Amino acid sequence: MKIKEVFHLLENLAPLAYSEDFDNTGLLVGSYNTEVSGILVTLDTLEDVVDEAIANNCNLIVSFHPIIFSGLKKLTGKNYVERVVIKAIQNNIAIFSMHTALDNSWNGVNAMICEKLGLINRKILIPKKETIKKLTTYVPTENAKKVRNALFEAGAGNIGNYSNCSFNTEGKGSFKGGQNSKPVIGKIGELRFENETQISVTFHKHAESSILHAMFESHPYEEVAYEINTLENTNQHLGMGMIAELEIPISEKEFLKYLKITMKTDCIRHSKLLKKSIKKIAILGGSGSFAINAAKQAGADVFITADCKYHDFFNAENDLLLADIGHYESEQYTKELLVAFLSKKISTFAVVLSQTNTNPITYF
Repeated sequence: MKIKEVFHLLENLAPLAYSEDFDNTGLLVGSYNTEVSGILVTLDTLEDVVDEAIANNCNLIVSFHPIIFSGLKKLTGKNYVERVVIKAIQNNIAIFSMHTALDNSWNGVNAMICEKLGLINRKILIPKKETIKKLTTYVPTENAKKVRNALFEAGAGNIGNYSNCSFNTEGKGSFKGGQNSKPVIGKIGELRFENETQISVTFHKHAESSILHAMFESHPYEEVAYEINTLENTNQHLGMGMIAELEIPISEKEFLKYLKITMKTDCIRHSKLLKKSIKKIAILGGSGSFAINAAKQAGADVFITADCKYHDFFNAENDLLLADIGHYESEQYTKELLVAFLSKKISTFAVVLSQTNTNPITYF
């Protein structure tokens, strides 16, 4: 199996098309055509992690955070980023990053926190915009079923919990082939009117190339008339953060104790207690202070995130309990998620969970 095949597997979990614009996801070091001997999964790629990959005969590191975040102008080993890249290249080890693609995934970082905390009724906290598109094409009515089914098989027509969704309108299409045309129906230079079906389907934007390929392959016309529009519809299963619930409400202090134990954190920084029970919980792994207002608007009793600054705690404004559990701590279970996913898909070589603690923060 080559790295590009592993990439296609990971795309099923978290398409890179949904990474944030500021991010640097995908293959950062190496070639997509490299044969994989083993995969090491880590939260961060450090020099010790590269050494661990070497020891485990893994020539691909799948990392949550990207080791290369901004441009590198030199590789002299002057800092940890350059040293990691140099060591990886010297040992023919590729590095692949998921980061915000997995943040935005329905089964990603925040889903793991929900699972660990035993939360139910989860929903996306901040749905990602402009991720749903609509394709409209025009097909001879006798070929409409074939084209429609091909679009469905390629992933079109999925809306929330429904699949094979389309809208179809019958009408007349007209065309006249020029001198260099090869019309399937009618003759060159002949004005032709044909019974056609207008087919409209929605699809997620990452599937656009496969959707168009399916349309062109199944459509009988030499020149296919179609249009694609981006919709404003809310994507129910894609975006930053989650809002979910405890089955049974508990007090704030009980919840903080439970959170501390479950998320294995040595310190929870939180806003003042509000003397109310906790049931509805907003979550955003990593640096999530930008979502405080979204958590309040969602009616959350508590918002769990990391990297909150001094004034962020004022922004809680007695509307919710803000709990900063630490960046590493909020994303630590991401490694387990990726190992479990890849292990189910791959049986030809080892998928190894990194044992290196990459948390740069310690508590005194």
